[in-house]
Amino acid sequence: MANAAQWVEGARLRTLPMAIAPIIVGSAAAFELGAFKWLNALLAAVVALFLQIGVNYANDYSDGIRGTDDVRVGPLRLVGSGAASPQQVKFAAFGTFAVAMLAGLVLVVISQSWWFLLIGVACVLAAWGYTGGKNPYGYLGLGDLFVFVFFGLVATLGTTYTQAGRLSVPALLGAISTGLIAVALLMANNVRDIPTDSEVGKRTLAVRLGDRNARLSYVLLLGIAIVLPLLLVLEKPWVLMVLLLIPATLMPSWIMLSGKSRKALIPVLRQTGLINLGFSVLYAAALVLSKAF
Repeated sequence: MANAAQWVEGARLRTLPMAIAPIIVGSAAAFELGAFKWLNALLAAVVALFLQIGVNYANDYSDGIRGTDDVRVGPLRLVGSGAASPQQVKFAAFGTFAVAMLAGLVLVVISQSWWFLLIGVACVLAAWGYTGGKNPYGYLGLGDLFVFVFFGLVATLGTTYTQAGRLSVPALLGAISTGLIAVALLMANNVRDIPTDSEVGKRTLAVRLGDRNARLSYVLLLGIAIVLPLLLVLEKPWVLMVLLLIPATLMPSWIMLSGKSRKALIPVLRQTGLINLGFSVLYAAALVLSKAF
């Protein structure tokens, strides 16, 4: 039976900024529209965080029973290492999904956005289907697309809509940027796992692109994410604040491009998560300041 520290490590806390960043951006966009709601933002954060933890446990379970994690560089895998049984990890995944769905239901009732019930179901199915089921889309190279859609567009725009009842161009641009950074984090993770994934037939986008091209795509994703908000600079000069993030991208980009060993890529995951969080804070601050001044 895994101890508490192992369960926390299995939750992969370094990926949680990927969940909270779109909530910050979406809430700031709602504020700019004059409709920020603390309770709605908090509920959206609970949904995103528990979905992310659920995804991590679900991936641990599904990859573990397939043998994908038998030889893996990186954080502890509960099933692959034998620290916890597959059923225990599966139960943990569905338990966290249940918390996310409950918070989502409350959010839907408060916001009266009843069609978000379908989006909530889609989120859980996508979370499980990444590595679960007979034909997991993560094994087909579609994981990056789904991460962009759900951790970028859906999470950000959903946060804005459930507070403001409408969307805006700043919300959309922020959703695209935070989604691209989330994809960059996944790319870094999958570049590290190219050898083991190739052996077990897990054809992630990194595997399909090849090591060099996948590393280049990481840098490109970060670059586009930071530059994209500058489309608003004439109307909202404060968005220039996102350029302060550039120094934070230099080290992980250098690690990726220098062809460092698989083990050396592990810190890139945490660094990319912090980049996403930093982007969300700077972009949100820009929107708030634009509204205030």
